[in-house]
Amino acid sequence: MDLDSRLTHVAVIGAAGKMGSGITLLMAQEMARLTLLPENKGKLFRLAAIDLDPEALRGLQDYVHSQAVKAAEKNAMSLRAAYADRKDLVENGEIIEDFVRRVDSMVWPSTDLSAAKGARIVFEAIVEKVPVKVAVFKQLRETCDPDAFFFTNTSSVPIGLLDKEVGLGGRIMGVHFYNPPPVQKLVETIRGATTRDDVAQTAAEIGKRLRKTLIPSADVAGFIGNGHFIRDGHHAIAEVEKLAAKHGWPSAVWMMNRVSQDWLLRPMGIFQLIDYVGVDVFQFIEGVMDHYLDEKLTNATINKMMELKAAGGQRPDGSQKAGFFEYERGKITGVYDPAKRVYLPLDPQGWTGAADKALGELPQPFRPWKALLSAPDKDAALALHFKALADQKTLGAELARAYHQCSREIGKGLVSRGVAAKPEDVNGVLTSGFYHLYGPINDYLAAGVSR
Repeated sequence: MDLDSRLTHVAVIGAAGKMGSGITLLMAQEMARLTLLPENKGKLFRLAAIDLDPEALRGLQDYVHSQAVKAAEKNAMSLRAAYADRKDLVENGEIIEDFVRRVDSMVWPSTDLSAAKGARIVFEAIVEKVPVKVAVFKQLRETCDPDAFFFTNTSSVPIGLLDKEVGLGGRIMGVHFYNPPPVQKLVETIRGATTRDDVAQTAAEIGKRLRKTLIPSADVAGFIGNGHFIRDGHHAIAEVEKLAAKHGWPSAVWMMNRVSQDWLLRPMGIFQLIDYVGVDVFQFIEGVMDHYLDEKLTNATINKMMELKAAGGQRPDGSQKAGFFEYERGKITGVYDPAKRVYLPLDPQGWTGAADKALGELPQPFRPWKALLSAPDKDAALALHFKALADQKTLGAELARAYHQCSREIGKGLVSRGVAAKPEDVNGVLTSGFYHLYGPINDYLAAGVSR
């Protein structure tokens, strides 16, 4: 069965969630595009958008509609080519309206898993809990087309384990979109030991159609992206625990967040990133990796944050929930103090200013991540930054050098253990998926820091 035939009936499980909604949008747009082809005239295309929350499904429909309008307006010229044989549609507005109507019509929302009956491609984007995934896949196995292909958006659960537990006969593969799927280019692809070649080929073709950057990972819990992220976060937490003895916990968190963002030129600091992903999600991933790898990967600090209900993550409207930090309109306004169970407001003239002073000046000349992201001289600027970092005698520089070296060793470990096939794959995941300016396995930057 070719891909176009499979795409006549698709299901997304967890469709109204953060990841599922993006996957639903992408697939609805691709399926709508297929309805414009002459050979598909009269064919019924259906995307079963399945989620337990009926209210969230209503929000999903609004989201798909609004995003389809934006995408169609942005790509009006290419749509005109697709509508070349429709002489009844002359104005761009008419074409956009028709295409958005097609996208909307793809989505058939349901709270019942039986709505996936007959689906030939299924995307799963539910909670990172193995028993839940196994139970859902077992029901899908009986419900969907007998030769359906299953793509799980898991960010940590081994694919071979799911296939073994469910008995899908190799019809399952990891297709890990990064958040948000419509924007992020990276997709990690994970073949289990039993994954069939035709399933992998279909995943590759879908990725190509969606214009995604596909980077393969071995089927090892956490894969490349979270294999680095979890260990990277643990390094920051360990440094906080050392700094807290002298500077106090809130100051130590603030300091390490600044070091990882400003000294290492990342889009956000490590604790802000953990909040964005969700402290709860971080804990889930830790637990999976801890269970399947011969390495202690649970963390007392993360467990404590969850006990205190400082879980981070986003609200349905996209605003950031409090975790390590408290936020207002996306800006950090306070740091959590677990001992007092309160958020300590930022105070540039008081404790925050004292923490900044302890770190010392940034490497000079300093240009932040945003300024360097599209800069034509980015590589030269990075080399200059890390050369200056190597020469600094400040606490901030010392912490940054240690952090940079740890990140590099984590990346090299992923290659040596066969999780990543080559250093370029680790670098690609961190630059494409996490928007880092450079990969962790970078010889000239490492030489600049360690010289």
